[in-house]
Amino acid sequence: MSGRLGELLVRENLISVQQLRKAQEEQQKTGTRIGTALIKTGAIEESKLTDFLSKQYGVPAINLKEFDIEQEIIKLVPKDVAEKHLVVPVNRAGPSLIVAMCDPSNIYAVDDLKFLTGYTIEPVVASEPSIREAIEKYYAEKGPSLEEIVGEAADDVEITKDEVENLDDVAKAADDAPVVKLVNLVLKDAIQKGASDIHVEPYEKDFRVRFRIDGVLYEVMRPPMKLRSAIISRLKIMAQLDISERRLPQDGRIKIRLGGNKEMDFRVSVCPTLFGEKVVLRLLDKTNLQLDMTKLGFEAEPLKWFKEAIDRPYGMVLVTGPTGSGKTTTLYSALSSLNEVGSNLCTAEDPVEFNFAGINQVHMHDDIGLNFAAALRSFLRQDPDIIMIGEIRDFETAEIGVKAALTGHLVLSTLHTNDAPGTVSRLLNMGIEPFLVTASLNLILAQRLCRKLCQSCKKAAKVEDQALLDAGVPPDKIGTFTAYEKNGCRECNDRGYRGRVAMYEVMPFWDGLKELVINGASAVELKQESIRLGMQTLRMAALNKVMQGVTSLEEAIGNTAPDKM
Repeated sequence: MSGRLGELLVRENLISVQQLRKAQEEQQKTGTRIGTALIKTGAIEESKLTDFLSKQYGVPAINLKEFDIEQEIIKLVPKDVAEKHLVVPVNRAGPSLIVAMCDPSNIYAVDDLKFLTGYTIEPVVASEPSIREAIEKYYAEKGPSLEEIVGEAADDVEITKDEVENLDDVAKAADDAPVVKLVNLVLKDAIQKGASDIHVEPYEKDFRVRFRIDGVLYEVMRPPMKLRSAIISRLKIMAQLDISERRLPQDGRIKIRLGGNKEMDFRVSVCPTLFGEKVVLRLLDKTNLQLDMTKLGFEAEPLKWFKEAIDRPYGMVLVTGPTGSGKTTTLYSALSSLNEVGSNLCTAEDPVEFNFAGINQVHMHDDIGLNFAAALRSFLRQDPDIIMIGEIRDFETAEIGVKAALTGHLVLSTLHTNDAPGTVSRLLNMGIEPFLVTASLNLILAQRLCRKLCQSCKKAAKVEDQALLDAGVPPDKIGTFTAYEKNGCRECNDRGYRGRVAMYEVMPFWDGLKELVINGASAVELKQESIRLGMQTLRMAALNKVMQGVTSLEEAIGNTAPDKM
C-alpha cells in the first residue's frame, strides 16, 4: 500500500503527477515516507490524507492533537517500539488497545504490539507527522522500558555472578505470573514469526532474546536483567531439566498445545556460559515440514537421479552439507516417499526431530552406549529393508553401513563434507577400502540453503558483466537474464527475503567415477569428471536460482563456493 500511495492519490485526483514527483524528490532527500513528503511539499492537507487513508484501510481516522492520552496508556508500549513502527497507543476498551498508526496494514507491527501488551490491537489511522509529534510529546526524553512493562515481579531474584542463589527463590520466581506470561509470549511469537530457533543469551550487563528467521538471527527483545535467572529456570522447568545443575550442558524437550489442537515441539539445549546459562530452543513444527521432494528446490534431472537412487533395493545414498543446511528435511522427504506397508524402515537419529507413523525411529544415547554403530548392528537383526543413519561420524559406523548396503539394504545417511566429490575422500580417510566405496555407493548429494527473495518487493539489480562472470555465470547467459536483489516491504517485514530454498549438487556414482576412485584419483579430478558427465555443482544450482529470480546473487555467492579449480 505505502509504495502505491502516490499513484492512488493521483488516480483520485487529490494530487497531480507533478506534485507526486516533487514529493518523491523530497522523500529521497529526507528519507521520510511519501505521505509526509506530500504534506511537507504542500501537495495535500494532513486531514485530507488521513481521510483518504481511512477509506483505503477501512479503519477510522483520528486527529491526535485533539486527544489527551493518559500516561498509563502510553506506558503500555515502549518508546523504541513506538518509534520503530510509528505507532501511539490512544486508549483501552476492555481487552482491546486502540493504537494510532500511519500504516494500519502493517501486520508485523500489530503482532509485535499484541505480543508486548497482551491486548487485542484495534488500529486507527493518523498521519506520520502527527504520530511523530505525539511520540515526542508523550514519551519526552525517556519512554517506558520493557522492564516497566513486565513489572517489578522478580525483585527478590536479582543476583550477580558472584552471589549464591536460593533455589527455592528461583523456582518460585520462575512460576510467577509475569515470568510465565513472558516466556509463553516469546514461544508464541517465535511460532507466529516463523522462527526456526530461539536464543536466550545472558551477558555480564545485558540479557537478550534472538530469533533465527530464514537462517539469520534477529534480536527481538532485551528482558530486564533481574528476570534472567527466572526466565532461564522457567524454560528448564518446562523442559523437565534440573534447575540446580548450572555447570553442565543439558538437553530436553518442550511440547505445547496451541489453538485448534495444534501441537508444537521445542528441542531445548542449555549450555553454561561465563555469565549464566544460554538456552537455545529449536522449533519443530511438523505441519511446516516440507516432504514433497518436487518442492524442495531440485532441478528436474538431479531430482530424477535422486529418485532413481533411493528406489534401488540396496546401496548407499549420502546427503552432505554443514549443520543447518536442510539434510534432515531431504532425508525425511526420501523416507516419506519410501514409507510403505511392504517395507521395514528403521532410523537411528540424534535426536529424533519428527516422529512418523510406520517408521521405527531410535533416539541415540551415547552415555549408555547406544550410538549409531550399536543401533546399526541392532537394526541388521530386525529384518530391515531401509536404514537411515543420522550421521556417519567414525570408521565403525561407516563400515557397518557399507556392509549393510552390500547385503541387500538401502542405507541413507548424512556426512559433513563441503561438496559431493569430497565425500569419497572422507570415506577413504575414515578407512573404508576404495573397492567397498565403489561397490556400495549409489549417489552423493550435497546441499546448501539460500534465502528466497520476497516476490512482492524484489527489484532488478545493477550487476556488472564482469561480476557475473566472476561469480560463474556462463558467458552466453550474460545479458539474457535479470538478476534481482532484496528490497523490503510489509509482507517480508522489510527484510527482502521470505523463506529458504535448497541448492543441490547431485552426483550419481557413474562407472567413470568408480574407475577414478579405484585408481586413487583426487577430489578435484572426481569433480571435473562429474561435471563432464553432467553434474550441476552447488554454485551452478545457486546461479540457476538467481537466473529464475528465486534468490539474489549475494545469497548465491555467500552460500556456495566457486567452481574454479
